[in-house]
Amino acid sequence: MTALSSENCSFQYQLHQTNPLLDGNCLLFLIIVGKVLLNIFTLGMRRKITCQNFMDYFCISLAFIDLLLLVNISIISYFRDFVLLGIRFTKYHICLFTQIISFTYGFLHYPVFLIACIDYYLNFSKTAKLPFKCQKLFYFFTVILIWISVFVYVLGDPSVYQKQKAQNVSSYQCPFYISIQSYWLSFSMMMILFMAFITSWSELITLVQAIRITSYMNETILYFPFSSHSSYTMSSKKTLLPKLIICFLGTWLPFVLLQVIILLLKVQIPAYIEMNIPWLYFVNSFLIATVYWFNCHKLNLRDIALSVDPFVNWKCCFIPLAIHNLEHIEKPISIMI
Repeated sequence: MTALSSENCSFQYQLHQTNPLLDGNCLLFLIIVGKVLLNIFTLGMRRKITCQNFMDYFCISLAFIDLLLLVNISIISYFRDFVLLGIRFTKYHICLFTQIISFTYGFLHYPVFLIACIDYYLNFSKTAKLPFKCQKLFYFFTVILIWISVFVYVLGDPSVYQKQKAQNVSSYQCPFYISIQSYWLSFSMMMILFMAFITSWSELITLVQAIRITSYMNETILYFPFSSHSSYTMSSKKTLLPKLIICFLGTWLPFVLLQVIILLLKVQIPAYIEMNIPWLYFVNSFLIATVYWFNCHKLNLRDIALSVDPFVNWKCCFIPLAIHNLEHIEKPISIMI
């Protein structure tokens, strides 16, 4: 990638002298620390699963890259000016490394989304079922290949730097790339969710009115009426859609509202912040729901295992699970969300 000038990439010395609290390096360090802590918290909040998928491996790799960026920023900020392997590192490189990461993250949304779609399609259709160890190796090398490919593109394509110059950023700040991929991906998902919500409005109202909250096995759960004669095969997309929406929003409603606010206010978020693990798991849940809806006529839970979501329990959309230990619960039986 074309070298960035010190005028655009370094932080203004006069600003640092006027108010050290406004130092860009310090603010950047705090942001990356917050993101690393968010990564750890999100990964720790996942439900324990045995099923492997591409998105899980990519999320772990993203957490590792964020941690690596934090270590680099910390070392450079501490030593300020040093030579390693014949290369002189200064505060300029804090901006440079973060810009490279921003470009890389900004170009990853579409490839990750596409590969995750293909992964869930293949897992659902079972057209290419690999042994467990081979599957893990396949995901591992696929993630490595994606990172290497995007890094090579960012570092080797001169047009990448031209996109950065087009950003309208104050001269005393280190300019960071704003990804258009994440905007259109988020916009498309919100529009699809809005249309699905409007389409199944009456069914959603009926289900929401029937939902009750209780405690079961030391967990707070939601459950709604389900016919005791229900089949294990979902043949109607219209019947399945409101249940998928409730399951999805039951976990991700705050994140959906956040995305709507960002889109309405046209908030520009640097790509190194926008590509994060909560966002990826949000996309992951959306993809799983979409795959279920498109293939509802093929779902037979006696024959197949559902794709496991670390945050959403999708089985409640399909299995008529009776809760025998709940007081005052009789027919119709209920399912848990």
